[in-house]
Amino acid sequence: MGSTIIEKIIARSTGREVVTPNERVWVDVDLAVVRDFGGPNVILEYEKDFGDQKVHDPDKIAITFDLHVPAKDEKVAQNQKICRDFAMKQGIKNLFDVGSGIGQHVLLENGLVNAGDVIVGTDSHMNLLGCANSFSSGVGTTDIVATWAQGKLWFKVPRTIKISLEGNLEKPTSAKDVILHILKNVGCEGALYRSVEICGPTLENMSLSERITLTSMVTEMSGKAAFTPPHRKVMDFLERRTKKEQDAIFPDEDAQYVEEFDFEVGNLEPQIACPDSPDNVKPVSEVEGTPIDEVFIGSCTNGRYEDLYEAAQILKKNKVADGVRLIVLPSTAEVARAALDNGLYQIFFEAGAVVPNPSCGLCTTGHHGILARGEVLVSTSNRNFPGKVGKGGKVYLASPATAAASSIKGKITSPGGL
Repeated sequence: MGSTIIEKIIARSTGREVVTPNERVWVDVDLAVVRDFGGPNVILEYEKDFGDQKVHDPDKIAITFDLHVPAKDEKVAQNQKICRDFAMKQGIKNLFDVGSGIGQHVLLENGLVNAGDVIVGTDSHMNLLGCANSFSSGVGTTDIVATWAQGKLWFKVPRTIKISLEGNLEKPTSAKDVILHILKNVGCEGALYRSVEICGPTLENMSLSERITLTSMVTEMSGKAAFTPPHRKVMDFLERRTKKEQDAIFPDEDAQYVEEFDFEVGNLEPQIACPDSPDNVKPVSEVEGTPIDEVFIGSCTNGRYEDLYEAAQILKKNKVADGVRLIVLPSTAEVARAALDNGLYQIFFEAGAVVPNPSCGLCTTGHHGILARGEVLVSTSNRNFPGKVGKGGKVYLASPATAAASSIKGKITSPGGL
């Protein structure tokens, strides 16, 4: 009986040939990550339990500032100082301070992610790094503390769901529309503590940014981990960034899956997740015309250069509708630089958008731009639960193209024809 991707990665990191689903095993962790939100709690717990004891390996720790950046109040400033002081004391070199951008994206760009790695972090969307053939997962405070002290963590080996995609995407349909369509059918609890492999001919032409969009929203299915096939383009990216040869990990042909889904997406029209759940998905055409107050383009799901470029092509020579606020956020400083160098910032500014510094942005109420009661937001983020970005506000999840088109019209609008 063959093995899935996650079974192979876990087996390799335990020094074994094979592991079986539901088996509990101790795994060597390659990278343990905290962010400015949650990170201070990890540090305080570590120092409570271990005092001034040196961490197991400071080079296998990263600290990212991506949520409340720059610090919005004294409490946040103090928490960020806790992170900086701990990094200095422990000799942790991988601290990415204010202005760097979204943690997982920064890790990718800075060569800290390898195919076959085991990565844990305090962000629930760590599993987006499965686009790079790594087993990455969000974990709790105590799990990170234990990993910092011992360099390993135990897992129950997840069973795997296989999702196969057929058909070539026709613009303006995008990877975001595909993952929303999958969510509609799998549901928010459909992959509970499962690993999810998203594969099939559709992915052959998908870029790294599109794969990030797919894997980032496996969290919304309650998935433990996510993977896309290790395409040569992705491996080339990793080799350039890590300066290491990458050993891609594929599932065996006779790998065993707990469930399998097949989706034909060649004729898929743009999709939108309606309030108040990411799996409450409908075609955009069914809710077209709904008045909106704000639009957000960014997040770990849709903040790459390609996402901003897609939005800019629609916003070019157009203005944001009166009474609508448009916030565009690059995922990282590198993305921001590319957008600046290629004229996207000018397009956004001339259209009437606000472009803050790289960060997670409007994923939570911790960022400027949250909603008042009764306001409606179209967002390219990944969650739209009640109160996520303001009590009483309503959030629709859509692609950058749909979000941009909606900002121009002042109401939910399909990007076709724009």
